[in-house]
Amino acid sequence: MSGWFITFEGPEGAGKSTQVKLLAPWLEAQGREVVLTREPGNGGWLGVEVRRLVLLSEPMSPEAEYLLYSADRAEHVRRVIAPALAAGKVVLCDRYLDSSLAYQGYGRGLDLGWLRAVAVGVTQGLKPHRTFLLDLPPEVGLARFAGRDRLEREPLEFHQRVRAGYLELAKAEPQRFVVLDATQSPEAIQAELRSHLSTLLR
Repeated sequence: MSGWFITFEGPEGAGKSTQVKLLAPWLEAQGREVVLTREPGNGGWLGVEVRRLVLLSEPMSPEAEYLLYSADRAEHVRRVIAPALAAGKVVLCDRYLDSSLAYQGYGRGLDLGWLRAVAVGVTQGLKPHRTFLLDLPPEVGLARFAGRDRLEREPLEFHQRVRAGYLELAKAEPQRFVVLDATQSPEAIQAELRSHLSTLLR
């Protein structure tokens, strides 16, 4: 039995983590086994180190940044995501490959073709069954934080490119992406998520 791979994407401050945590008990109440995970950081000890390097270190080249994320992603897929899916579980993942395409591609200006070529081997070709994009203006999301990490401290123009990139990705794959208005209340967003998943997992 194969499980379901559901990812959550969006700019800083969109509320992805909150929504994932709210969804898990709802799915479990329906008899689903659920795995909550995130990128970067859930690829074991390597993921912990990658998260520290890319979010808390000094600036680095866009290429190095992407390859560090990719190293974490390779471990994450093999150690966490693929085994859970093989066991028939629902995997709720806070960020995945689309984050790299939006941040390192559209945000940093790296070639999307190269990013995707690297990702094929890294992810074993594993794509989400559904991706929820929590969309909101970057100035709204950034106002919710005080520049805690290196990405959050990037200029507004960078985050505007990231948001535009996400919307381009969603437009290119409408069968996979569901775009939600993240300026709504958390309760309203959660209701929309549950409605979509009720249909998908039926």
